[in-house]
Amino acid sequence: MTTHLTDESFPSTLAQPESALISELFTLRDYLRWVSSEFYLAGLHYGHGTQSPWDEAVALCLGALHLPWNVDPAVLDARLLPVERERIIRLARERVTTRRPLPYLLGEAFFAGYPFNVDERVLIPRSPMAELIEDGFAAWFPEEPPARVLDLCTGSGCIGIATALVLPTCEVALADISQDALAVARQNITRHDVGDRVRAVASDVFDGLEGQRFDLIVSNPPYVDERDLATMPAEFRHEPSLALGAGSDGLDIVRRILREARQHLTEEGWLIVEVGNSDRHVEAAFPEVPFIWLELERGGQGVFALSAAELDAHAASFA
Repeated sequence: MTTHLTDESFPSTLAQPESALISELFTLRDYLRWVSSEFYLAGLHYGHGTQSPWDEAVALCLGALHLPWNVDPAVLDARLLPVERERIIRLARERVTTRRPLPYLLGEAFFAGYPFNVDERVLIPRSPMAELIEDGFAAWFPEEPPARVLDLCTGSGCIGIATALVLPTCEVALADISQDALAVARQNITRHDVGDRVRAVASDVFDGLEGQRFDLIVSNPPYVDERDLATMPAEFRHEPSLALGAGSDGLDIVRRILREARQHLTEEGWLIVEVGNSDRHVEAAFPEVPFIWLELERGGQGVFALSAAELDAHAASFA
């Protein structure tokens, strides 16, 4: 008979003095094992770039030491300096005690392969649209890339900036109602040196974009319904509620986007929007609209695409 050890068999050591931990843990391998065990015991929620205690431990340790994810495995057995060990211990404790998502602790998140500054003023990048960006939106622009792109409800600017980095000829507008979010987006514009092609614009949905048209509008707007917002794990409560909740069915902003997007698209333009698990609310609200729900190789749900022509054809439904 196989015996499974209970959590009580291995109590947490997080409360031990740093000096005691440092005297027993020396190498990166030591800290990966220890942090992973502590995260397992703490019952943390994952969903901001990692999916398990081990993945989160790897991200924390490598991030704390400023090491790339594909570091040479020989580094695992390198002894860490005391100051490095202290940093890992402090980060692990804060992750467990505050439930702050790891990217906020590190001040950085990766999206579509690129690093972005993040803090509590913006959502942590995790949109499944990353794979569409990496493919250059080729399914909708097979012959030549879009010349002008709008990243609506931009937050950190990750979607629009990553698009600009993948498509070096396009111009991108990053629009958000939050001045705090735009401040972070401007940091990322500077970080990636794309200020000649990417600009940040204050806009309540389309209200600050009068007269402007784009070949592609992409948006990861607030779409969490009231029920989901009330029951989200503690980690998500560190993110700005303005960027998450959008009314009883999560569609307050999505309805505005569908109603107004056509005025800002070129004749051959496309609208791509992420609504996550509020896709069921979209289908219920607009049953006559033939939304194209994208199948994503790396997972994720609730991303639809509509052409300018389809927005015209169903304008009455969105009015």
